[in-house]
Amino acid sequence: MKELVVISGKGGTGKTSIVASIAQLAEEKVMADCDVDAADLHLILDPEIRMKQHFYSGRIAVLDRDVCTECGKCLELCRFAAIAGNYEIDHLSCGGCGVCAYFCPSDAIEMVEKMAGNWFVSETRYGPLVHARLGIAEDNSGKLVSEVKQISREVAKDRGYELIVIDGAPGIGCPVIASLAGAQLTLIVCEPTVSGIHDMKRVVDLANHFQIRSMVCINKYDLNRDSVREIERYCAEHDIAVVARIPYDINFTRAQIEAKSITEYSDGESSREIRRMWGRIANELL
Repeated sequence: MKELVVISGKGGTGKTSIVASIAQLAEEKVMADCDVDAADLHLILDPEIRMKQHFYSGRIAVLDRDVCTECGKCLELCRFAAIAGNYEIDHLSCGGCGVCAYFCPSDAIEMVEKMAGNWFVSETRYGPLVHARLGIAEDNSGKLVSEVKQISREVAKDRGYELIVIDGAPGIGCPVIASLAGAQLTLIVCEPTVSGIHDMKRVVDLANHFQIRSMVCINKYDLNRDSVREIERYCAEHDIAVVARIPYDINFTRAQIEAKSITEYSDGESSREIRRMWGRIANELL
């Protein structure tokens, strides 16, 4: 089984639009949206949810008012100010440290596992999609990404598919590391700007750390030709293939408005370049 992870050093580079196009072009694959903090691949693929499961992570304090003597010890010790004067616990503020439960003289507080989000297995016009939604102000997105990836592998195995296309989170943090775990190839989508080049190099360093091959797709390459040459020079020095140079194209926005991938919406220069790019990626994977 092969895993292709599409990532970027920052948000807004066009990563999800590229993933949606690959989803249309690739055959017999499972798609996984591992940007669980801000998942948006479903906005293009219009999934029909077939399975929904809760994601549990961390703990929250639950107060038993029948046992509580209102001694005030929990109010005194809670560093998150999650307990109000009426002894109601604000679960959005609760840090799950357990200090209140540990020191409560009446054992009126219990730490329970909290439901931090949901993950889904859906069907789309391009095939199966595994995606998730992390709750407001919840953490442990890396753990949820790992769960999404594991479910994706199980779906691929059940269907006899040998490819998983992963829409990774931007940046180099925990959810990106979880997205890269076990992958064979990463496609880095970058823009020809000073910050875009800086962020691309950080992602390359991360992929190299885990010994994962990288390819680079330069999106909106016609914005700054000097920066494009700098990207190409860096990639040549580090033996990284630049597999696409996609121009700025308003059709990306128009396609998103109609919930379509650019390759589905248009047969223009951008679509043709993405099709050529997929051919090169497929040769590397298969």
